[in-house]
Amino acid sequence: MDAQENPLPTIQAKKFHEVQSHISLTGHITESLLTIVGNRTWRRLSPADRQVFQAVLKQASDRAGENIRGQEQALAGWFRAQGKTVQEPDRAAFRAACTPRHNEGVGWTRALYDRLQAL
Repeated sequence: MDAQENPLPTIQAKKFHEVQSHISLTGHITESLLTIVGNRTWRRLSPADRQVFQAVLKQASDRAGENIRGQEQALAGWFRAQGKTVQEPDRAAFRAACTPRHNEGVGWTRALYDRLQAL
C-alpha cells in the first residue's frame, strides 16, 4: 500500500497498519459522532422533550469526541510500538502553503471558507 487516508482508530480497526510502514499525523481527518433527528420527529416533540434530546445528544457527542481524541493520542504510540514510522509533519507550514489555494476554482466564497475554518 502506498498510501491511505483514515483516522488512526480506523487504521487500527481495519488492520491497515499491517500493510503500511508509515503514518503521518496530519490531523486533517478524525472520527466523529453525528446524530440526526428527522424534522417530522423533531416537530412532534414537546419543547421540554427537545431540551432533553439536545442535552443528551450534546453529552453523547462530547463523550464520543473525548474518546476519539484519547484514541488518536494513544494510537500514535501504539503504532510506534508495532514498528511503524509515525511522522509528525509541520502542520502550520503545510497550512500556510495550502491556504492561499483553497479558493481557487472550488466553488465557495472566501467568506464561506473563513466560516468553515472558524468551526
